[in-house]
Amino acid sequence: MDFAGAFTASNFMFLLEGFGVTLKIALISIVLSFLIGGVVAILRYAKIPVVSQLLAIVVDIIRNLPLLLIILFIYLGLPEVLGYSLDITFAAITALTVFESAMISEVVRSGLNSIEKGQIEAGRSSGLSYIQTLWHIILPQALRRMVPPIVSQFISLLKDTSLAVVIALPELTHHAQIINARNTHYVIPIFLLVMVMYFAVNFALSLLARRLELKTG
Repeated sequence: MDFAGAFTASNFMFLLEGFGVTLKIALISIVLSFLIGGVVAILRYAKIPVVSQLLAIVVDIIRNLPLLLIILFIYLGLPEVLGYSLDITFAAITALTVFESAMISEVVRSGLNSIEKGQIEAGRSSGLSYIQTLWHIILPQALRRMVPPIVSQFISLLKDTSLAVVIALPELTHHAQIINARNTHYVIPIFLLVMVMYFAVNFALSLLARRLELKTG
């Protein structure tokens, strides 16, 4: 183990560059998966004939597939269908968004189902439409209950970005491998540093989730 040689300014900056890609990919995927997952959950909650059942099947299929398989399929398999190759970053974001949207949709749907059905009837009897009742009465209450598990799911997504190393996405783990390939004595020091970087962000998010859980509990 060569801690002195591993912990140089150039290596640290190289890891930070990869970590920046990790955070960017995670942030974009989080926003997209929240929007898509929320829409899917609302459509299923509304129990629209056929649409609700089809979405349920799609969500169940995606949730029961390994994320690694989805990443490889989108990056290696999808180009065979489309006829052209995909950008690595685009493929990683697409795979993470597809997988995480399915997970988030279940969290949102559970939150919506936790609200008493009588509140829908009360909203409708007061003259509100179904959409207005959902938007002004059901969603605000459900959102308070959903926030902690959604934050926890986003922590998982941040960690899952490391799986994109299989398609050579230049994120934190990929950059760590490049440094380790230069000198095998750097393996333990570099991966310890990578662990600290992941831990710092995820622990901060965990504390946020706990605080939100206490506020909404």
